[in-house]
Amino acid sequence: MLDILKRWLGPAPPQIPGWADLTAWARSHHHTLRPVREPEGFVVEGRSGEVPWRLEWGPTQRGYIQGPELRIRAELPVPRELQALVLNRELMDAMEKDVFDQYVEGVQTRIDTTTPPEMRWLVMFQKLSAGEMGTLRERYGALSSFKPWLQQWLSGPLSHALMALPHEPERPLVLMIARRRLCLRTALAHPDTARLDTWLALFDSALKEAQRVVVDEREAHASTQPSLFAPSVMPAEAVRNG
Repeated sequence: MLDILKRWLGPAPPQIPGWADLTAWARSHHHTLRPVREPEGFVVEGRSGEVPWRLEWGPTQRGYIQGPELRIRAELPVPRELQALVLNRELMDAMEKDVFDQYVEGVQTRIDTTTPPEMRWLVMFQKLSAGEMGTLRERYGALSSFKPWLQQWLSGPLSHALMALPHEPERPLVLMIARRRLCLRTALAHPDTARLDTWLALFDSALKEAQRVVVDEREAHASTQPSLFAPSVMPAEAVRNG
């Protein structure tokens, strides 16, 4: 009987310090907050204008994030072939070293599909140069299957939002567009409402700026071929389907 009641009532609120504060915060912003099956974790759903988004906090899904992970996702009206990545400089450097150690020094010629797409893209697509990154160059790296789109995306408020973040070299940060979906990932040990507001503000800026960019779909499709180094590593079709 007790098990039936538990299933009917749904999962109990997770054992997270400040759960009452999270509940009040979600209600005040007209978000939907609910626990998940993990011992510690939750989902928040809200909207940026007319675009729905989903925030998840819980166990990490990426090896480069230690401890709990924050993920925010939303669908975008962009060409399906468009792929773009912005990440903090320290994470980019660590990933590039890992790629070199595993697939160059290790004489391995193909990156398998268990490798995160963030890492695969480092050897497939062109990065923005220091000059193209502008004020972001000391703290961030960026690359895309279609550089003109990426440059427009970073040309205004999103660049300011990224620079306004506290400089925390040890905290991985990824903004990624793939399969018409924008995703933010970062490490977040304590999901207090102030930190959630900070990351949601960055995600909102990234989402709105992505909607602002105008791109010719034919040009974007023609520009999704990987760089000259990529054929010896992994075909583009495998990344798009990975």
